[in-house]
Amino acid sequence: MKILMVLTSHDALGKTGRKTGFWLEEFAAPYYVFKDAGADITLASPLGGQPPLDPKSDEAGSQTEATRRFKADIPAQNVLAQTVKLASVLDATFDAVFYPGGHGPMWDLAEDADSIRLIENLYAADRIVAAVCHAPGVLRHAKTVNGSPLVKGKQVTGFANTEEAAAQLTEIVPFLVEDALVENGGIYSKAADWQPHVATDGNLITGQNPASSEAAAHEVLRQLEERQAQEQ
Repeated sequence: MKILMVLTSHDALGKTGRKTGFWLEEFAAPYYVFKDAGADITLASPLGGQPPLDPKSDEAGSQTEATRRFKADIPAQNVLAQTVKLASVLDATFDAVFYPGGHGPMWDLAEDADSIRLIENLYAADRIVAAVCHAPGVLRHAKTVNGSPLVKGKQVTGFANTEEAAAQLTEIVPFLVEDALVENGGIYSKAADWQPHVATDGNLITGQNPASSEAAAHEVLRQLEERQAQEQ
């Protein structure tokens, strides 16, 4: 199993002067789900190198078993510090792509031509495309081979408008993830704020919030293992 994880390179929370980036739990939990299953993991970002960490995701109240494991895992920290440039990625070599969230992807990955092309190519090749929390926003401009929005008519989820309001960032973010999915024809669903929820529609897997990141990764793994079994 070859899995690509794509992280943001964007660290500015709009014009607030505050920092953002990727959300630690949304990277760490899937990373270890994949690693413990023996997957071959590649990390990429638009600029390459160390992706910016959202400082709020590193606060005491945001820690989980996965984040604590990562903070004690020097080899994993070194891998994260050396992400490859997204433009150099050969999409055909991967069985799945997974996008961790955090607010950063809304500014760079949602508009990044390399990211959009990667998503479109993998989806068209029936590879797995997965994204959690704010990262389903990276699907905003992706199209299917017939030119329609990739999420049109598909079961999807992502950070809810009510969750963004609770974070008091509705007026700061460049767009709202829930709105973007709905406007592109996605069949949006959600659980209560901050509760785990994953939407699966064929090879498209989306998670609502940080609490959904591990479950989304397990769904990616389930599909990959099922495919492997069918090939044997």
